[in-house]
Amino acid sequence: MVGSWGSVQANWAFLFALLIGWYILIRTWERNGTLDRWNATRALGIVLMVRTQRGQRLLDWMARPRKFWRAYGEVSLWVCSVAMLMVALVVVLAFITSLISPPTVAEPLPASQLVAVPGINPVIPLGWGVLAFVVSLVIHEFGHGLLARGHGMRIRSFGLLQLGPLPLGAFAEPQSDELMRAPRRERLRMFAAGPATNLFTAFITLVLLGGLATQFVAEEEFIHVQGIVLEGGAAEAGMQPWDTLVSIDGTPVHTTDDFRDILSTYSANDTVDMVVIHQDGTRETLQATFGDKHQYYLDLGWSEELLANLEVMPGDPFLGVEGLSEGTSGIDRLAGPLSPRFEASWAERALSLPFHILTVLMIPFELGGVAIHPFEESLLVAGDGLLGSVLGTEVLMFFTHLLFWLMWVNILLGFTNLIPIVPFDGGHMLRDMLHAFLSGVKRVGRKIKLWDLHPMWVDHFSARASSYSSLVLVIMLSFTIVIPYL
Repeated sequence: MVGSWGSVQANWAFLFALLIGWYILIRTWERNGTLDRWNATRALGIVLMVRTQRGQRLLDWMARPRKFWRAYGEVSLWVCSVAMLMVALVVVLAFITSLISPPTVAEPLPASQLVAVPGINPVIPLGWGVLAFVVSLVIHEFGHGLLARGHGMRIRSFGLLQLGPLPLGAFAEPQSDELMRAPRRERLRMFAAGPATNLFTAFITLVLLGGLATQFVAEEEFIHVQGIVLEGGAAEAGMQPWDTLVSIDGTPVHTTDDFRDILSTYSANDTVDMVVIHQDGTRETLQATFGDKHQYYLDLGWSEELLANLEVMPGDPFLGVEGLSEGTSGIDRLAGPLSPRFEASWAERALSLPFHILTVLMIPFELGGVAIHPFEESLLVAGDGLLGSVLGTEVLMFFTHLLFWLMWVNILLGFTNLIPIVPFDGGHMLRDMLHAFLSGVKRVGRKIKLWDLHPMWVDHFSARASSYSSLVLVIMLSFTIVIPYL
């Protein structure tokens, strides 16, 4: 424990030193007038706000169909209202879970994994991360800008928030007086447009990934294993993680269904010859003896009743491999229910999409900052489709990584901005929603002549309630993040 805590302290010390150096640099630029020449200002002490007028003409041109953008804003508002409720529930449930059953970890996460900064956080690569963050931030702020112009509000400037050379955020600055005078519904639409545009973009990139998945085929049409169970038949035979399983007793194993069908003809303690291809390309014939699948799961603590429900019977063969996957599993995992090899109806695909989004968010954490495991990527080649034959494997793979990181970052930005905490968009939406609710209560009370709330009281209470709820959620988030260190 002392060693791990010392490592955490060292990480924090390094980050603190970088922040101090950056603070001294931008203070120097502020004093010698460099920031004025760049039309930039310093915010929150260490954040650089770089403004630009670029994009104004494009924004005005795109915002011309105002009826369309107002309808888009209304759809965005409904989508973000539901998503904001889900995000708030996740924060509350995570906090309650941390209180009831505090997580126990052998080693707390290093400081670098607590900040979503490309290159510093090991699960967000510098190149793809910076590119995806810049594009996603521009998309987010353009969404705000389009709705502002769609409702007749002027945009003073666009800009990026910089922490050193890394993009920390972006902003669109509407005229503050026009924003405050705008009807509440229009203001809500504008706040919702940013995160909604991120979420819609994530969906579009997922559809495009599904299209790319149709252009890939497996170079070797056999299955491979991701993990080996210690002391199992495969481990004792010499099989290794990421080995490709070619055949069992001469029968080819092209799919996971083939593997299950072959094993159904054997029993525990049977011995078979397996042909495998190791990661280095060598082919070897191994002799493995099956274990007892029923006994293996009993030893893990599974109940007899559960195993009976799963139709696992005594004497069923158990090779001792995990993560059986086919050659196209790398791209299929990204495309999810939109992959051509996802066997389900369109209704089942639609129901699977929300769960797939959660799976997508975890992929960089599971694979150490990559979209596809290098071995599974090596199994993919361009097929005979139109794009595959024209672009080739390397170009298709480039677009696969680009679309994945755009999807991942847009999902992250969209949901993060919907946390109902000021200054996130969700916090501004919550404040206006509370104001709308209290105004409705005021109208009802006046109509039935039971109460008549003062307009200033409505303004004061909605602002206070929003501030207090933000504070409570910040405390919950902080506690959930910090509890593993305690």
